[in-house]
Amino acid sequence: MAESIKGLKRTIMCGQLRETDVNKTVTVMGWVQRRRNLGGLIFVDLRDRTGIVQVVFGEEINKEAFEKANPLRSEYVIAVTGKVVLRESPNHQIPTGLIEIKAEDLRILSESETPPIYIMENLDASEAIRLKYRYLDLRRPDMQKRIMTRHKTAKVVRDFMDENGFLEIETPMLIKSTPEGARDYLVPSRNFPGKFYALPQSPQIYKQLLMISGYDRYFQIVRCFRDEDLRANRQPEFTQIDIEMSFVDIDDVIELNERLIQKIFKEIKGIDIKIPFMRMPYKEAIEKYGSDKPDLRFGMEIVDIKDIVKNSSFKVFSDTAAQGGEIRGINAKGCADFGRKEIDRLTEYVKTYGAKGIAWIAIKENEIKSSFAKFMTEDELKAIIDRMDGKVGDLLLIIADKPKTAFSSLGALRLELGRKLNLIGPDNKEYKFLWVTEFPLVEFDEEEGRYVAVHHPFTAPMDEDIEYLETDIARVRAKAYDIVLNGEEIGGGSIRIHDTKLQERMFNAIGLDIEKAWAKFGYLLEAFKYGPPPHGGLAYGFDRLIMFLTETDNIKDVIAFPKNQNAADPMSNSPSEVDEKQLEELGISITNKK
Repeated sequence: MAESIKGLKRTIMCGQLRETDVNKTVTVMGWVQRRRNLGGLIFVDLRDRTGIVQVVFGEEINKEAFEKANPLRSEYVIAVTGKVVLRESPNHQIPTGLIEIKAEDLRILSESETPPIYIMENLDASEAIRLKYRYLDLRRPDMQKRIMTRHKTAKVVRDFMDENGFLEIETPMLIKSTPEGARDYLVPSRNFPGKFYALPQSPQIYKQLLMISGYDRYFQIVRCFRDEDLRANRQPEFTQIDIEMSFVDIDDVIELNERLIQKIFKEIKGIDIKIPFMRMPYKEAIEKYGSDKPDLRFGMEIVDIKDIVKNSSFKVFSDTAAQGGEIRGINAKGCADFGRKEIDRLTEYVKTYGAKGIAWIAIKENEIKSSFAKFMTEDELKAIIDRMDGKVGDLLLIIADKPKTAFSSLGALRLELGRKLNLIGPDNKEYKFLWVTEFPLVEFDEEEGRYVAVHHPFTAPMDEDIEYLETDIARVRAKAYDIVLNGEEIGGGSIRIHDTKLQERMFNAIGLDIEKAWAKFGYLLEAFKYGPPPHGGLAYGFDRLIMFLTETDNIKDVIAFPKNQNAADPMSNSPSEVDEKQLEELGISITNKK
């Protein structure tokens, strides 16, 4: 039977005890990690979120406490009072390993059934059972470290923003639905039957309104919601560090955020990150790395060879060139000995990105092997090798295809080789930051048959490109910037349009007529009439940042109660059906249950 805690006060956490506490009488509370009965002595490893301490129960120490400790099992919750002493057999693997507590009193605060998962680090259990028993999964020391790192990081952010003149201001969770991009989560209104709120995908419009309201520097660590397909680093509800500033241009936003990142990594990881970070225009990132979020921890840059092979006898190359495609390749250093099976595997891999295949050249000690050499002159083959810096032992991999397919395929192939050759991966502790700038303002959406904003329709075009809004919008670059870390985008932002006429031109350029624009964003456009300042900002994926800080590749590891890959919570069985009465009050009827 559980005992009361009444009259008992915890004096110290388990993991805080050290040699300096020897001879002190302390009271600790926590969970039994394990119990070992050696006859006249019972040893208990007691755990709380700060760590583990060894507690010794003995007949000669206190007979009543010793007898009471006999039924203890894993995950029982207990309170122990006793004297701290030096251990006869130190354990140098844990911070408290030089001391132990000789138990003089024991209270069993609650008992536990045998848990369905082990409470241990690096647990090898299915994600389904971990999420179903998340409250047990969260007891595990590695999970607790991640959640505590999340807390510490949020505090560092808040302290930094406060020191730099920012105000933390909350924005609404029930907002107007403005579908543009991912699907909204909708919330029905009881007071206005047939009408709906949306949960915010970001506080974009509200933070701009705060700039118009004169608050100058705003930030918020805020929950956001997107109804989209999930993957390892995506959740339906997620957290952003949201930042907006008035009277700034690109350099001001970037400079502040570099200092923020530097502060976070120093405080959380003890790492000195050098600033300023490298900057790279979007066009260069795509052409060199096949990605707008390139991983710079290794080279293997994409090389253009179209001018060399556009008139060759190899039809794959000459036809692609004639049709305006790209012919580019990467040099896999030291991979000339890859067998046909491995090259075939890589070929199948790039086909998943739309590529038709890979042409290759293997440079060996006494010969050059190639899948297309018989169609090339000796001079053409030599020119390709020279352009791609081919040396003995190298494997040159070339893709000829439509520009988008060629770049995405080569970008994916580059990363695949980086993983295979151990150039990137868990053992690589390097942190390579990069700003990708000068994104296209718009992209063509085949489904909608019109240009849509790459980021959002409030992103400002670069000043020198404004003249092309009506005549050649595809060439217009945006005042947009993403911050990339080791091949992952951790944040993105832009300078916003603050001129009403320019905003109207932007809406026209993406086929959103003024009437529809006012229906969607009227309250922002109305506010623009009353002196909006120049402003811009950035939002970080807070969860993704914590993934880097805690060195995990799964976003569920850094969120206390995440959803599974189907956006469901197995622990609480949500989403769930609701009472008919609730639906009636909202004027909703369910017509099609899947």
